[in-house]
Amino acid sequence: MQGRVAAEPQVTAQLHTAFQSLISHCRESDWAGHDPYDALNSRLFEKLRFLDRRVPRLILTQLLRRSPVNLRSALDIPKTQNPKALALFVSAFTKMTAGGRAEHAAESKYLIERLEALRSPDNRYWCWGYSFPWQTRTVIVPSLAPNLVCTTFVGAALLDAYECYGDPKCLTMAVSAAEYIIDQLYWRENGSVAGFAYPLPTVRSRVHNANFLAAALLCRVGQHTGDRRFMAPALAATRFSASRQNDDGSWPYGDGPFQSFVDNFHTGFNLCALRVIMRHLPTDEFEANVRRGFRYYCEKFYLQSGAVRYFNDRTYPIDIHAVAQSIITPTALCDPTTPGSELALSVSVFRWAMKHMWNARGYFYYRILRSGTIRIPYMRWSQAWMAFAMAQLHWNLTLREKARGSALP
Repeated sequence: MQGRVAAEPQVTAQLHTAFQSLISHCRESDWAGHDPYDALNSRLFEKLRFLDRRVPRLILTQLLRRSPVNLRSALDIPKTQNPKALALFVSAFTKMTAGGRAEHAAESKYLIERLEALRSPDNRYWCWGYSFPWQTRTVIVPSLAPNLVCTTFVGAALLDAYECYGDPKCLTMAVSAAEYIIDQLYWRENGSVAGFAYPLPTVRSRVHNANFLAAALLCRVGQHTGDRRFMAPALAATRFSASRQNDDGSWPYGDGPFQSFVDNFHTGFNLCALRVIMRHLPTDEFEANVRRGFRYYCEKFYLQSGAVRYFNDRTYPIDIHAVAQSIITPTALCDPTTPGSELALSVSVFRWAMKHMWNARGYFYYRILRSGTIRIPYMRWSQAWMAFAMAQLHWNLTLREKARGSALP
């Protein structure tokens, strides 16, 4: 697959048509939906208090996440607007605008207003959390409690909106999010060990994608504001997590117990964030990490059929979030105007997804298992990520077509 010319005009047209259909579906739902991890939004927990404990929470979350049937109505779990999903839609709209499709500016404004309304309560910073409580192995994270990953995606979307539409309020909110990260979440010990607390400010985890995502946001904010105080924490955390890359180019999810697994989309987060960090610091210090990591990513996660792996060592489940990230990663790392671009990988995955995970009513399925397909249309995990992936690919294909046009005699 790698290196094949794949920027045919019909792919761009198919992307735009599918994107419009997907957005229509999400708009009709007012951007609200269920989530693989929203089990603890069940109102049954309010009625049956004996269930509201660590083990029942974990069991119910895993049961619903893996169930091929959506049981949420029976469990009285409402659909919600998730800040991370809204942020991904905003970023998607800015990419479509950059690619010449500016018809979603009004929807971007509405979603940004919703992000304002959904900020974490009782916090002087602009920061965000998920629209459901979630139980980790050790702690429970309350609904809308600010967490690093959600805040970084919202902050990045606000910067995208600022760059696209010029609204200074978006930059103000993104700067506050960056201040939250360095004031409340940054930690350092033993000289070279540095990171950002996740999923709560009290948890000094060593989760590498969280470090890279936070550092990328800090670097972008630092470049926009000229404020260098954001750069030192970003560089320290980046150097630490870059040092944890394995010799083969892979990264474990983190350094803690049960965090040694290697998966598709967290690896993609690492690579894309590193590219942003290098662009905005600016530095080429991590170029070898990206080259080695992307080579591993291509070798382990892409299949000849166009499908992609979730984990590095087995084919199933084929998860729509991994599908989306496998479209995004080459678009973020490669120059689409150069011959032999790995953009062909993104196109191949998009075509496969349209054939195997797309419903003509305008949404993507959740997962394909060895035994069948889970067709639940999750809003954040599936629709928002695929909207962003399609917008990224559309933008890259548009750049390629423009480059080809300018090269004609």
